[in-house]
Amino acid sequence: MENKVILISIDGMRPDGLEGCGNPFVEEMKKRGSYCLEASSVVPSVTLPCHMSIFHSVPPERHGVTTNTYIPPVHQINGLFEHINALGGKCAMYYGWEPIREIHRTPCLKRSEFIWAYSADNTDKILTEHALEYIKSESPDFVFLYMVETDEKGGHDNGWMTRPYLDCINRAIDNVKAVLESVSDDYTVIVTADHGGHDRSHGSTLPEDMTIPMFFFGKAFEAGKEIENIDLLDIAPTIADVMKIPAPMGWEGKSILK
Repeated sequence: MENKVILISIDGMRPDGLEGCGNPFVEEMKKRGSYCLEASSVVPSVTLPCHMSIFHSVPPERHGVTTNTYIPPVHQINGLFEHINALGGKCAMYYGWEPIREIHRTPCLKRSEFIWAYSADNTDKILTEHALEYIKSESPDFVFLYMVETDEKGGHDNGWMTRPYLDCINRAIDNVKAVLESVSDDYTVIVTADHGGHDRSHGSTLPEDMTIPMFFFGKAFEAGKEIENIDLLDIAPTIADVMKIPAPMGWEGKSILK
């Protein structure tokens, strides 16, 4: 495919955590891409339901996953991985939390790598490096890079907005920088969170849980433009639009390029 996409999800990243993490590249991200610091998660603001909504562009009441336990939908909705694969695209996924595997139905990936977040220090960085190696050697059409340390080691272990949580975001942004500085202009890079968090939890309708940042870098997006009124359901249609492929019937989100 002519237009390729890398989607990066930083689990549990709040906008105020992003801006308070101390990484100077955050301001560069605002200058380099289009962005929204008040995008919306879905209800419930829980990791697997959120990612099912990202990849299937429908809310949890339609895809049926409302906890971190996967339940097959009564009415199957074509997801982003399956859709790109059916059109001849090469897809890959790198992830640090095992249940995320449920966002796709095999066999639609050419490459998949799981490294448990607690199996080593800085597993997000290891996954990023492995993803970049694969991108360099194989030039896949769509890559999903999922970073979980911000949520697990930051928020749940220490509490949202604590120094350890902010340090996790800081390291995650270093990984985003590595991606943006390594890939060619053939790639659009989209960075999002799935939900925020409060205390040591998330899943509620509190603004701290529901408000997330999103960034869009690539030829199709205006540098320095702040976007309003977008949510997780808009990511898959936007990716389809960038890749110049039709969105499947049933997706409810909208491309932010329309």
